[in-house]
Amino acid sequence: MESVMMGGMEVAIAALILHFIPTLVAMLRGHDNTFAIFLTNLLLGWTVIGWIVALIWSFTAIRRRVRA
Repeated sequence: MESVMMGGMEVAIAALILHFIPTLVAMLRGHDNTFAIFLTNLLLGWTVIGWIVALIWSFTAIRRRVRA
């Protein structure tokens, strides 16, 4: 029966991964404001509004610099 139930550590790791999805998306997309998105997620992500703002921000357009 123990193998069916998740322990506290697994639940905590899963919750952290879910909480920082906006930061992970920004990192994977190479967003220019990844650190700011991380800070927003860290400081305001515990509120649902802050998490949604960070998630939307992580999906916004990325401006690529054109080399001349």
